[in-house]
Amino acid sequence: MIKLTTPLSRDAVRKLRAGEEVALSGVIYTGRDAAHKRLCALLDEGKSLPVDFKDQVIYFVGPCPAKPGQVIGSAGPTTSGRMDAYSPRLIHECGLTGMIGKGNRSANVIDAMKSDPAVYFAAPGGAAALIAKCIKKADVVAFEDLGPEAIYRLEVEDFKLVVAIDCNGENLYK
Repeated sequence: MIKLTTPLSRDAVRKLRAGEEVALSGVIYTGRDAAHKRLCALLDEGKSLPVDFKDQVIYFVGPCPAKPGQVIGSAGPTTSGRMDAYSPRLIHECGLTGMIGKGNRSANVIDAMKSDPAVYFAAPGGAAALIAKCIKKADVVAFEDLGPEAIYRLEVEDFKLVVAIDCNGENLYK
């Protein structure tokens, strides 16, 4: 098990190989397709993004509301293909180095990950309640009107992941 802490530098990404198990700690951000669409619209307009994604990791999740005494509700991964139209821009233009989700990624995303080293981690589907236990703090930082699809800043501890696609294009889904 490789222990990683964010921010996630390109040098750290280059060392990761498909199939390796990772325990990720630190700050990560959430975002699904509605948030990604807004981020890219801001880029199109030449405006600043509400989050600096350089050397950061984004988790494709729309968490459930927290029950009393909880930091966050269930937080299982969303199918990543829904972000494929947007991910290359965040990698190339914003310096994003990590993504977490479930399912394979398109050739365009993998090409972006190879040209500007980034990594795609798979989170276990069906383990949303267990994943929520790794989240120690959760705050909405952008697009609050999107509800669960808002961008959250999460502080995670030992979030168990698998390197599904590395920056060389090695792909567990293939």
